Amino acid sequence: MMANEEEGVPAEKQQSPLSSPSSGPEVSEQAAGGAEGSGEQKTDPGAARSQLSGLSADSCLQHFKIRKFFVLRPGTLNQAIKDVEALVNKEEDGSVHGIWLMAEVDHWNNEKERIVLITDNTLLIFKYDFVLLCCEQIQKIQLNYIDRICHGSFSFPKHSLLKRDGEGVRIFWDRLREPSFTSKWNPFANDFPFSTFTHHPVRNINDTFAALCDIQTFSEKLRDAAEKAHIRKPIPGKANGVLVLQQPIYIEAYVGAMAFLGNQNKLGYCMARGNLGF
Repeated sequence: MMANEEEGVPAEKQQSPLSSPSSGPEVSEQAAGGAEGSGEQKTDPGAARSQLSGLSADSCLQHFKIRKFFVLRPGTLNQAIKDVEALVNKEEDGSVHGIWLMAEVDHWNNEKERIVLITDNTLLIFKYDFVLLCCEQIQKIQLNYIDRICHGSFSFPKHSLLKRDGEGVRIFWDRLREPSFTSKWNPFANDFPFSTFTHHPVRNINDTFAALCDIQTFSEKLRDAAEKAHIRKPIPGKANGVLVLQQPIYIEAYVGAMAFLGNQNKLGYCMARGNLGF
């Protein structure tokens, strides 16, 4: 089901074939964490009107935008989790310890929707299409290569026009390798020895998604799993262990018109986009 992997490479990206949306058992609506109401309960029109009158225009607009994410549609999240778990190699990767829904931030400040799994031996980053219900890309990072985890707010160069609110986490797996000059200025480069994540926009929809998008819990689980992997499979000639830092996450981007337009319109997410589609 997955492309052949090269031995000895700590992280790599692979393409996987489309998985059938109808495969697997029926998915319950509970997977969406109550994102859509179900059942035949009758509502009081008067109570509904009073609730709507208490909402501000800004909150209604924000709620409308959030509901456009395909991941919130009934059964979608459950099917996605089943599909990515089916791609885990039990012999090489081990058992799954946790699943998170997050946004990956690249070196040009572009956001991209991702499903992230932590297993016994690897950190798996999935690019999943919530419209077609299939996995498009997999990146595997061996846990015993991870040497640093940084958690904090985002920072940019002094004269940068970009900004990013909130907090994030950055995972490093090769402290001796620095990105090349051409990679830094190539928006499509993927050879960086680190990955950066932040909260998914749907994290506040309910408690289920709040847990799925919790980057603090993710960083703690990743640290514990990486420490155990270092003990099981130490790398000769390399200091084993994981250094955890609380410091700003630096993004060396200055103008980034493409990132600004993409992030404003959530182009890195599977969303309903009217007549244009996704």
